Amino acid sequence: MIENRQAAVTEKSISESNREKFNERRVAKWNERALKPVQKTISRLYQHLLIHLFRQHIPENCKILEIGCFRGDLLNALSPSHGVGIDFSEVAIEQAQKRYPDLKFHCLDGHDLHALTETFDYIILSDLINDVYDVQSVLEQVKRLCTPHTRIVFNFQSHLWSPIIRLARKCGVAHDLLLQNWFTMHDVKNMFKIVGFDIVSSQDEIIFPTQLPLIGGFLNTFLARIWPFCHLCLSHFVIARPRLQLVNEQTDKSVSVIVAARNEAGHINDILSRVPKMGSDTEIIFVEGGSSDNTYDVIQQEIAEYTRLPVSLYKQPGKGKGDAVRLGFAKAQNDILMILDADMTVMPEDLPRFYNALVSGTGEFVNGVRLVYPMEDNAMRFLNLLGNKFFSLGFSFTLGQPIKDTLCGTKVLYRTDYEKIAANREYFGEFDPYGDFDLIFGAAKQNLKMIDMPIRYQARVYGDTNINRWEGGWLLLKMLVVAIRRIKFI
Repeated sequence: MIENRQAAVTEKSISESNREKFNERRVAKWNERALKPVQKTISRLYQHLLIHLFRQHIPENCKILEIGCFRGDLLNALSPSHGVGIDFSEVAIEQAQKRYPDLKFHCLDGHDLHALTETFDYIILSDLINDVYDVQSVLEQVKRLCTPHTRIVFNFQSHLWSPIIRLARKCGVAHDLLLQNWFTMHDVKNMFKIVGFDIVSSQDEIIFPTQLPLIGGFLNTFLARIWPFCHLCLSHFVIARPRLQLVNEQTDKSVSVIVAARNEAGHINDILSRVPKMGSDTEIIFVEGGSSDNTYDVIQQEIAEYTRLPVSLYKQPGKGKGDAVRLGFAKAQNDILMILDADMTVMPEDLPRFYNALVSGTGEFVNGVRLVYPMEDNAMRFLNLLGNKFFSLGFSFTLGQPIKDTLCGTKVLYRTDYEKIAANREYFGEFDPYGDFDLIFGAAKQNLKMIDMPIRYQARVYGDTNINRWEGGWLLLKMLVVAIRRIKFI
């Protein structure tokens, strides 16, 4: 037993000693670089491109920690409400504090961040994991500084570019570095999984690390996002999140089920009798607008005699399902927001599946999928099915996350996340009458983890669909184009 303990102590000492020697060489190298004047090298132009990419994924006025911040340029460019920079180069940290006095900088080793006790909205590791001694130890330190909603945003260079980078260094147009780790995207995903993080999205970026007019923009904005050219990119760009079991968050949440009801009088009784109670409390919110039948009167009559769950009814002032859902969300008071289509094509009994996926941390935006299980006859027309397949491919490509069915009406998310989406709605504009893509685009912009929830799609038993397939298809195509411009090719 004593020998085993001594062996463990010796092993730990050797490991720490090796790490210290590794860091000493790198500290000296980065101190030397910090003392040199800023020059317009390829490395400098590459950093400007990275700033543009990080701005796409990190909103302003957030609490941001950057590990390996060097002179603090990236951290400052993101305009944080509270920004903290960490680097083991004393010279770089001193310069960063002088240049950006409104931010906080600390000379610390990423392997030991116990001096930090606060949590952050975003934690950045830009071109860091290929230059540290023990990536797993660094990620363990990062994990302590996370909340359930923290996002880890990082990039690392592809080794396909190693010969080109070596040539650029010999020519004096790129900064020299010490021997780097050899991480592939597979290695990174595996490492984050080991530590307890899930990858939200990933994308290859920067096929041309300079800023030549027109040419550079075309290559980096368009060609770099298209197969097979994406495999030629210099940098892998990844967003990750902590798994829920890493934090102690109460999972007994309250639920608001929003039902947009137009010409659905024949389904109201079934909705009220079949929506299950979920979490600590469940309310049903009906929003009716523009019905040609007596839907509003039927809802009033039904809820007058209904006592099982809290129910409220609102008259929609605008038009379209999206407008109705937004009114319902605005009236909701509970933790979780659920959309249930009034046509009952998605069974209310399936809603607990969505609830469990959300509170377990499996996903943060749970999207119903009608295209997995066999459908009932007449549940979906053939052309509608083809349209769904097309848009699922288009949106999966655009969002960087797989999403199989974009048009299923049942979507579930936390109210706090919806409030962030609503606050940034002007980024895409209010042109979605259905509301599905308003939520999908907003969730992608907020870096929420999307999960597809397979459900059995039922044929409606009352009335006809309120959607014109041709007008709807044309509108969705226009929205896909807008999303590509605002999310993918920017």
